[in-house]
Amino acid sequence: MSIEKILRSAPVVPVVVIDNIDDAVPLAQALYNGGLRALEITLRTPVAAQAVKLMKAALPDAYVGTGTVINRETFQASVDAGADFMVSPGVNDELLALAADTDIPFLPGAATPSEVMKLASHGFSFLKFFPAEAAGGTAMLKSINGPLPQVKFCPTGGISLATAPNYLALPNVVCVGGTWMLDKTLIANKDWTAIEHLARQACELNR
Repeated sequence: MSIEKILRSAPVVPVVVIDNIDDAVPLAQALYNGGLRALEITLRTPVAAQAVKLMKAALPDAYVGTGTVINRETFQASVDAGADFMVSPGVNDELLALAADTDIPFLPGAATPSEVMKLASHGFSFLKFFPAEAAGGTAMLKSINGPLPQVKFCPTGGISLATAPNYLALPNVVCVGGTWMLDKTLIANKDWTAIEHLARQACELNR
């Protein structure tokens, strides 16, 4: 399995925060039924790693990965949870060394040309562009594409249903990360049908 295959499975990778473990499987099911095949579960809550295991068991054909992988602890938690892929908001030498010793696809983050060049020199041709809107949005990605067209991105951070098409139209963007289909009120009300509708809406965006 390659990170490219995972990222190209749908136009949007939902960035999921699980606060209530009981929501994990029905939420993942709703997103998957809506056509979103790759799910990034952020390791920001105590139940996140458990949620990954439950989602993988319930949806063996989905790609269930971890986000907010920032150090050895969160990297190992991802491995132990059986993550299909790992995503980091940035990069450091510790993560680069850990990623070199695993077969799990790793999507490191970058926000500047220097970070993109460093990661490209380590063999990464697919990166997370984060925080997308705050770091210059589509204008920055267009600028980076000039000298570094071989690197492709999954921009994440501040992207909405309205702005996602602007990113997806760029030649160096393979998909976007987003949270707009994860409405907290809908999740609190366990309105999985509405979540599925929002996921399908995201899945129908053109690339």
